[in-house]
Amino acid sequence: MDQPTIQSLALIAVAAVLAPLLAELLRKLRIPSVVIEIALGIIIGQQVLGWAQVSDLVEGLSELGLAFLMFLAGFEIDLQRIKGHPLVQACVGWLLSLAIAFGIAVFLVSSGFALNSLVIGLVLTTTALGTLLPMLRDADILTTRFGAFMLAIGTVGEFGPIVAIALLLSSDSPLGTGALLVVFVAVAVAAALMAIRPQPPKVVALLRRNLHSSSQLPVRISVLLIILLVWLASSLGLDVLLGAFAAGVVVRLLSHGEDGEVVRVKLEAIGFGFLVPIFFIVSGMQFDLDALLDSPRTILRLPLFLVLFLVVRGIPALLLYRRDLPRDQLVPLALFSATGLPLIVVITGIGVDSGRMLPENAAALVGAGMLSVLIFPLLGFSRLRRAQVIPEDSTLYIADDIDAPDPPDD
Repeated sequence: MDQPTIQSLALIAVAAVLAPLLAELLRKLRIPSVVIEIALGIIIGQQVLGWAQVSDLVEGLSELGLAFLMFLAGFEIDLQRIKGHPLVQACVGWLLSLAIAFGIAVFLVSSGFALNSLVIGLVLTTTALGTLLPMLRDADILTTRFGAFMLAIGTVGEFGPIVAIALLLSSDSPLGTGALLVVFVAVAVAAALMAIRPQPPKVVALLRRNLHSSSQLPVRISVLLIILLVWLASSLGLDVLLGAFAAGVVVRLLSHGEDGEVVRVKLEAIGFGFLVPIFFIVSGMQFDLDALLDSPRTILRLPLFLVLFLVVRGIPALLLYRRDLPRDQLVPLALFSATGLPLIVVITGIGVDSGRMLPENAAALVGAGMLSVLIFPLLGFSRLRRAQVIPEDSTLYIADDIDAPDPPDD
């Protein structure tokens, strides 16, 4: 390992420690830790201080961090809670978002504002489930009816774009890729069916004995499943995020009871404590600040895209859930649905690398994603407090730490 790489990793580690500390100091402003991580990445990156650089090792750790973020998003999905009406509503809502997004994208391309309607359209349909989940869990919302609908929306808002990336952006043959996708889904379903089968008592006892020992066998098996499904997705020419997301669902089905909760905490410690912050910080290091600040017209794209996120993902939430939730919960649902960031980074990166997106649009979209994580959850939680979905005296941590205390009982 060369000296510049060691220095870059040291600075990334410092930024990863500073982010939650700054989030705690700025607690009244409720700035999400992920936004601070990206901002610190911008500062230490080549376009500001130039102290850190993205070497092959750093890039590899960043990609692993994104994969782990998708894995944790899949791990949080409780299929029993979202199956049926919540999942159907979420699918209908995402398809409606897709139609609105492509209508907007076609207009932007025809006006010369953008290069490719597919890339712009997909960016606008994402929901940052992996980023929202720690916030929703810390507010004790996931167990509510509102939480079930939000979990379904977030699941489809991440899974839908991931599938679209695999079919439309990462391949020149959508039909061939679709066939390979069917193969991958079949393997993932087979793994899920095996996971829900009762395990032999000897196997359960073996895993339990090694859960707290130095072998950490259940954790190692979970990591193995991530790597295997990511490798399978990559081998089939699909996006690796699909494999990571599917691995999260399978590991969730494998994890039961108190032991399953211990496994979850350990996996979140690896993800949120190590790999995921690297992804967000490196995303900041790679952020094209010059493209965003090139002209006042470019800067104005940022609030435009922020509004478009709200239009594309918020309108379906306002329209479809009027009979499912009280009126005062619809706006928070729309705000959370419009919150996006990780997949925005991924899709804009693919768009710029393939020549299908202007660098200034990519920078503005990522910047708008950062603002959405900063603004929309803050407004949403504020309205939920007024709707008494969150107790007024609860302690809400808008950050991606996993050790935040639960809200006090009423």
